[in-house]
Amino acid sequence: MKEGIQVGSVVLSVQGRDKGMYFVVTALDGKNVYLADGGMRRLASPKKKNPKHVSDSGVVLDAIAAKLLDGRRVFDSEVKSALRQFCQQNQQEKQNV
Repeated sequence: MKEGIQVGSVVLSVQGRDKGMYFVVTALDGKNVYLADGGMRRLASPKKKNPKHVSDSGVVLDAIAAKLLDGRRVFDSEVKSALRQFCQQNQQEKQNV
C-alpha cells in the first residue's frame, strides 16, 4: 500500500479509462483502494483500483473521512461537492504560479 493514502484522501487516477480524474478513497483493503467521485462512481459501488494506479494529492477530506470511519452515512452530493471545491482550488493555485 502506498504511504499517505488513507480513507478520505483525494487521489488522482493515473491509469485506466478514468485517467486524470480525482476520487476520494472510501475504503482500503490489503491490496486495493476503493474510490468514489459522487457522480459516475457512487459510494454504493466504488471503483476497486490498484494503489499503484493512483497518485496521492496529499489532501484528506476530514469531514468525509470521519463519517466513513464512524460508519455514518455519506451522501454522493457531499463527495461531489468536496471534489469540485478541491479541483477549483487546484486550478487557482496553478494559475497563480
